[in-house]
Amino acid sequence: MDTTLAPAAASLQRVREVLSLFKLRIGGFISITALVGFAVSGKGQDLTLIQVTVLALSVLLASASAGAFNQYAEAEGDRLMARTRKRPFATGAIPRRPAWLLLMALMLALAVGSAAWVLNAMVAFYIFLGAFFYGVVYTLWLKRRSWLNIVVGGLSGSFAALAGAAAVDPGVGVHGWLLALALFLWTPPHFWSLAIAGAADYTAAGVPMLPVVVGNARAARIVYASAVALGLAALLPMFFGAGWIYLLGALGGGGYFVLKARALALAPSRATAMASFFASLLQLGALLAAASIDGLLR
Repeated sequence: MDTTLAPAAASLQRVREVLSLFKLRIGGFISITALVGFAVSGKGQDLTLIQVTVLALSVLLASASAGAFNQYAEAEGDRLMARTRKRPFATGAIPRRPAWLLLMALMLALAVGSAAWVLNAMVAFYIFLGAFFYGVVYTLWLKRRSWLNIVVGGLSGSFAALAGAAAVDPGVGVHGWLLALALFLWTPPHFWSLAIAGAADYTAAGVPMLPVVVGNARAARIVYASAVALGLAALLPMFFGAGWIYLLGALGGGGYFVLKARALALAPSRATAMASFFASLLQLGALLAAASIDGLLR
């Protein structure tokens, strides 16, 4: 490499490492979830563009804070897993200094404070709960203690949907609660599919994910049952005024996930587990897109 370019390359690498701390891809998804929560609350919302922007950015900022805290707290364990051992805190590329904790706390305070000021207290409360459940309940309390870790920790996504719905109505309507339910039921089979593919990693790191506790075969059957439960729950909005666009998204995405989860249950392997994992992403994408369109047209 040209030595004149080396400092610039090093700086770019450092920027990438810092940004990776905040899990921005996950944060972006959770921010989208909040916007869908806003959309499913029906047309006629009286929010300004500034309020919608603050909703999205507050959720993103809170999620980034919780994601960085997860990496800060899990640096030792991350070194034991192939999937996570290259994270900056795990490698030491970024030193784990207490100043990072202060930054994370300030980010969360800014997110919650902005939501309370520009939107309302319930939006701020749900945003705080989302970060708290991921950063504290999942990372510190449950991840290394119980296979229920991802079940309870998955509530962080549900709280994002509730935050979006509360931006329209602090009391949260039925469609907001049903979206939150779908997200709660989606997280376990989504993550357990990935955990089956990487069960050896979790065993080596001493993390009691479901496949480690009950074995891949039984975990695969539980993923299948969970996918069926999710598919059925995703249809509930049809009883509360959702239209045909929503039905197509819920049936198409849910049916595809159930088929891949069934294949996993019949023949547990890394290949079928990853297929189930990617099917869960497609299912959620179809559900969120259909719910958004339906909500804005309703």
